[in-house]
Amino acid sequence: MSEHIQLSLALCRIGLYTCLRTLCCKGPPPPRPEYDVVCIGLAGSGKTSLLSRLSSESTDTIVPTTGADHIKKYWSRYYQGSQGVVFVVNSACSPAELEASRAELHLALQHPQLCTLPFLILANHQDQPAARPVPEIKKYFELEPLARGKRWILAGSSTADVEDVRQSFIQLISLLEDRDAEPARI
Repeated sequence: MSEHIQLSLALCRIGLYTCLRTLCCKGPPPPRPEYDVVCIGLAGSGKTSLLSRLSSESTDTIVPTTGADHIKKYWSRYYQGSQGVVFVVNSACSPAELEASRAELHLALQHPQLCTLPFLILANHQDQPAARPVPEIKKYFELEPLARGKRWILAGSSTADVEDVRQSFIQLISLLEDRDAEPARI
């Protein structure tokens, strides 16, 4: 073999060795932080469907939990140890259901175990014709005065656009990672 080809082969071996050593010999990647987040909302808001879509599970096999509002009195049992809250609102619901969601969100924002935690509020079912836009939800729920001084995000969502939901969760993770952040309003 010519000297030039031998040199090229040697450089390729060194390059491959360096690349493999870099990939394999540095040890495992650092562990991803895990957070305990409670997901609440009235029946029919889409909690299970959104979480299933985020985890790439089929929504075809989901058994609806509609009618499970009688377990709201037990929600607080899940609050202990939570580091964040996801509150899902059906933005296409009736006015009475929207008022009930508003009341439950107000209770959650003022609950002693949740009031200091970051909130992700998802105005779900944005793909439905009757869906109220996010600014209307924000105004109706009186989020500016109620959540003043808290870290929170309000975003539209639907199971049809899981990427928007994923981005909202990324923003929530940022709030969870930055515990000393100034109160955020997005």
